[in-house]
Amino acid sequence: MIVNGSSETQLDITDRATQYGDGCFTTMLVKDGKVKYWDAHLTRLQSTCERLFISSINWGELTLHVSELAKQQKLGVLKVLISRGSGGRGYSPEGANTPVYIVSQHSFPAHYRDWQRKGIELNVSSITLAKQPLLAGLKHLNRLEQVLIKRELANDAFQDCLVLDTDDVIVESSVGNVFWYGENAWHTPALNFSGVEGVMRNQVMAYLSANQVPIHQCREGLNSIQSASEVFVCNSLMGIVPVSAIEFSDGHRAYYLSEKTRDLQNGVMNY
Repeated sequence: MIVNGSSETQLDITDRATQYGDGCFTTMLVKDGKVKYWDAHLTRLQSTCERLFISSINWGELTLHVSELAKQQKLGVLKVLISRGSGGRGYSPEGANTPVYIVSQHSFPAHYRDWQRKGIELNVSSITLAKQPLLAGLKHLNRLEQVLIKRELANDAFQDCLVLDTDDVIVESSVGNVFWYGENAWHTPALNFSGVEGVMRNQVMAYLSANQVPIHQCREGLNSIQSASEVFVCNSLMGIVPVSAIEFSDGHRAYYLSEKTRDLQNGVMNY
């Protein structure tokens, strides 16, 4: 693990990442010794730090260490976590002027290959996301909602779940962003109030726009996805994963095709 350029195994107990979840992170696919979409991950980290008022990151040094660790992996995962740094007791960030970046290596989740080939089934989480425009779209360190969602999902027979906000509007899945096809267009949730603006989400949207395929960002309830013909979830590690079925809270189960999704898997990968 690299902490501010040095090999470390510990973090200061006063670090605001551990005290308050004061920071952000990104998780990246490494393939053949290179980070996939590094420029997009870096841009998101920079944008998030700007919105959280975290400054003085040595981005060039961080990029160098990411590149060096990536060279050690044929297929794997790198995670970059940025904290505001250490500070005194209390919420105020005053005095926490030395941010910390952490780069760690991880194994690639083997089950993602099966998900890509076979597709997955979803249910709908009973846990809803709070609406907070100031944090919407950011991959910040305050992930307790997601922890509770994953805990609930672990007790079910589904690989993933749809997550709604407190207005019963679709936001994302427990692991990534969600898209569905209906009325001759792709749809994905707008992230004005909650959710994570995923790197793969942006790649998919860029690919669709470049190929003049209609894509709408929307705030829709479950009725919209119930009547869709295709659904997929995506993130930067697993890529695009078809959804074969969704079981809704009333017991109704909808089944989906994957023809257009398979085309997207191939197209976005080579885009």
